[in-house]
Amino acid sequence: MRTYFGLVHQEGGSAYGVQFPDVPGCFSAADDIDDLVANAAEALSLHLEGEEMPPARSLTAIHTDSDVAKELAAGAFLVAVPVIALTGRSERINISMDAGLANAIKQTAKARKLNFSSYLADLARRDIMG
Repeated sequence: MRTYFGLVHQEGGSAYGVQFPDVPGCFSAADDIDDLVANAAEALSLHLEGEEMPPARSLTAIHTDSDVAKELAAGAFLVAVPVIALTGRSERINISMDAGLANAIKQTAKARKLNFSSYLADLARRDIMG
């Protein structure tokens, strides 16, 4: 997993727009600030699909970028956006948990027409991505 910093702009009553200084050409938007990181993470994943992930600068390095500094001075702000580089291959793992919790997960997954692994992977992905 890699974390990129998104530069967020919002003017008046418009949507929040996000651009990524370390991923040129990738943009995202959200009408609600609570959807900002999730939408940005999805945009990053789609933009980088099948591509080599560019290096991600640290927060300190982003702050010292003169272009970013100008945007921040004009009212923009930064958000940390995680992106998971999916490989397309499955990996078998062994986990342990309370039997009652495992049973509840199995029942919920079945009700949603998912298997145990898919359900847990989806929950983890959504939690990581915000």
